[in-house]
Amino acid sequence: MAGLIALGVIAVFVLLVLSRSIKIVPQARAALVERLGRYNRTLDSGLAIVIPFVDRVRPLVDLREQVVSFAPQPVITEDNLVVHIDTVIYFQVTDAKAATYEIANFISAIEQLTVTTLRNVIGGMTLEETLTSRDEINQQLRGVLDEATGKWGIRVNRVELKAIDPPMGIQEAMEKQMRAERDRRAAILTAEGVKQSQILTAEGEKQSAILRAEGQRESQILSAEGQSQAIDTVFRAIHAGNPDPQLLAYQYLQMLPQIAQGDSNKVWIIPSEFAQALGQLGSILGPREALTGNNEPAGEAQAAIPPGETKPPG
Repeated sequence: MAGLIALGVIAVFVLLVLSRSIKIVPQARAALVERLGRYNRTLDSGLAIVIPFVDRVRPLVDLREQVVSFAPQPVITEDNLVVHIDTVIYFQVTDAKAATYEIANFISAIEQLTVTTLRNVIGGMTLEETLTSRDEINQQLRGVLDEATGKWGIRVNRVELKAIDPPMGIQEAMEKQMRAERDRRAAILTAEGVKQSQILTAEGEKQSAILRAEGQRESQILSAEGQSQAIDTVFRAIHAGNPDPQLLAYQYLQMLPQIAQGDSNKVWIIPSEFAQALGQLGSILGPREALTGNNEPAGEAQAAIPPGETKPPG
């Protein structure tokens, strides 16, 4: 019976030794082995054998990229305004030994280093520059943090400003300024629209006036051409008919009432050729009037309208 108990104890001891001798490290993790209190080696992912009761394995170190968000920190700008800034740090442990032995708590160290560096950077900028220069601030923070954390076995990949909160009074003033700027832009756009509308209207009226003038010009040209052709046709017809002066004088006498019509017709000119024709017509009509009992001399019609003289109508 005692032998069975001894075998059981030995078996338990062997299992305990084996369990303490075999270590399995997960992927993207690292484990530090201390032998008799001193650093011995770093265990990578996979199966590893350690000496039980001699080697001690420290807690695993995460080698993946980590994201840490820090609480809003009050920072004073160059123009003496207090703003609260939230920061987000993306970092990765590259050396598990340095991250374990070079710094006691690298998360707290990164936070404090970020706060002090952020105050130095923001202290040299105005509020407007702070709000519009996030990329520049991120680059400066990343450079300082990466340089300081390099000896800790940590690489800072990115630094982002999550929020920049100015004082409430400044926020209200900025909102009023933005509203005024939007109103100004709206007024400018409205004025530009009215200007373009007036320009287009003026251009349309100009084109319309040009087209009307061109139409009137074409109409006048066509009318003048028609009158010219009509005059030419009449002239050719007259010359083809070879009229005598008596006929021309008679036609002129028929046109005199039409010429005298209208309030604006005060004076007209009688050509000398027609006066001569009228004289000849009077001489022809004289004997005929004598036969009808008219004692007026036939030569008075010629004397009444001398050549080149003007006579008022009516």
